[in-house]
Amino acid sequence: MEGKANGPSENQAGRSVSGPTNPMVTPLLNDLYQFTMAYAYWKAGKHYERAVFDLYFRKNPFGGEYTIFAGLEECIRFIANFKLTEEEITFVRDSLPGSCEDGFFDYLRGINCSDVEVHAITEGSVVFPKVPLLRVEGPVAVVQLLETPFVNLINYASLVTTNAARHRFVAGKSKMLLEFGLRRAQGPDGGIGASKYCYIGGFDATSNVAAGKLFGIPLRGTHSHAFVSSFMSPDEIIEKSLKSSDGSHTSEDFVSLVQTWLSKIQWSKSLHGIFGETNQSELAAFISYALAFPNNFLALVDTYDVMRSGVPNFCAVALALNDLGYKAVGIRLDSGDLAYLSCEARKFFRTIEKEFGVLGFEKMSITASNDLNEETLDALNKQGHEVDAFGIGTYLVTCYAQAALGCVFKLVEINKQPRIKLSEDVSKVSIPCKKRSYRLYGKEGYPLVDIMTGENEPPPKVGERILCRHPFNESKRAYVVPQKVEELLKCYWPGSSDERREDLPTLKDTRERCIKQLEQMRPDHMRRLNPTPYKVSVSAKLYDFIHFLWLNEAPVGELQ
Repeated sequence: MEGKANGPSENQAGRSVSGPTNPMVTPLLNDLYQFTMAYAYWKAGKHYERAVFDLYFRKNPFGGEYTIFAGLEECIRFIANFKLTEEEITFVRDSLPGSCEDGFFDYLRGINCSDVEVHAITEGSVVFPKVPLLRVEGPVAVVQLLETPFVNLINYASLVTTNAARHRFVAGKSKMLLEFGLRRAQGPDGGIGASKYCYIGGFDATSNVAAGKLFGIPLRGTHSHAFVSSFMSPDEIIEKSLKSSDGSHTSEDFVSLVQTWLSKIQWSKSLHGIFGETNQSELAAFISYALAFPNNFLALVDTYDVMRSGVPNFCAVALALNDLGYKAVGIRLDSGDLAYLSCEARKFFRTIEKEFGVLGFEKMSITASNDLNEETLDALNKQGHEVDAFGIGTYLVTCYAQAALGCVFKLVEINKQPRIKLSEDVSKVSIPCKKRSYRLYGKEGYPLVDIMTGENEPPPKVGERILCRHPFNESKRAYVVPQKVEELLKCYWPGSSDERREDLPTLKDTRERCIKQLEQMRPDHMRRLNPTPYKVSVSAKLYDFIHFLWLNEAPVGELQ
């Protein structure tokens, strides 16, 4: 995209912002009706009118009662470099009716986001329906051109981050979570985005090398079934020597050392009769992988038979590595009864440690994969298992349980005049006017309620009782005496104002914020089964104004 960075002046911002991660994110990543509206605004002389839009969602995903906000950084990168190229303007001209005047395209040449203000909740925060994630203020035609890109950049990012956080919650803090979804993701952008946002949501690493390079996410991965089945026997291993980890000596025939250990395991008192002849092609694959990566030996053990071949073969190679001062990492299970097999493998490791006196062998890592999701993780927990790490792909990155978050972008004020969008479906009625949002905390440190107020209302104060009202249900109301008040919307793009611009946090900081925010939530809001809805409210003054405007804008029916 040929666009210069624009927005706050250097002495105000003090730093430039790189362009979007995906080069396809340009002003043309838009719905056609944004350009037709921009032309109509321009034609009517309204294009410079000051408008305020809220970006929010209406319902938490996955049957839960919380969402993680993500995608803000990419939105700021987009507006910081928003500029239509001549080629893009030509395409827009060709796509609009021929009656559009040349002056409009001259206008498009000059627009950027230097007069747009973006206030947003910090990325990685726990958020709730109706509360604005972003408040975008600026010339109405320009802000309208930001709607589709912003919704696109936030919808999937927040959805998949929430999905990752839910998987983390079920797995527990102690388990390692690996994102293995690239091959099943919806295209390259879906794969890259999933890796980034699953990391924010609490995953520890990804298999996606491109995401590792772009974002510095830790990488994990070993080998597939194809690698195991590509070998025929240990006889085809040509280079058999392996230096010890300290370099003091060399095993000239590592293959024979492994075979000796396999025989010892087979004829040991504790393990005799558990397995017979193991698959020799699998053994050859394990030996070859260990020779290539003696410090990172992790074997996929279910190509033929987990307990009769895969685990014994792994143990023989691991014990041979141990003789040379190396420590094997563990095994991966990709099929079968994961709870049962993980427990049986752990027993096998425990027996090896006891039988041969190899300290720490019992604690070999066991990784499980195979189309895992929230439900299977929960089922494994209930059954009891010995899995240390989970590799999760399809159900995670495709957000199989819910296709979209459903973010919307609604006009709430123009020329300082509040606007409301009405609907017979009350959940679709917008909350008008430029607002401020706060999170109120109780005595135990948990968030109690989010409250929206008019822009010029005094903020809630610690220790002072405030009436919190449901925006549309008059009987739902409660007094709150907050022990802590947190303002949610911060300035991430000040436009031409003098407001201080918040720094975009690093990916690691965003991830840590997400984890910390989830830890602050009351457990009943977090549980999988019948979670308690979190309360979202408006001030008494804003409640009255919403309903005044509603009655004022809604046409009065007539009965005959």
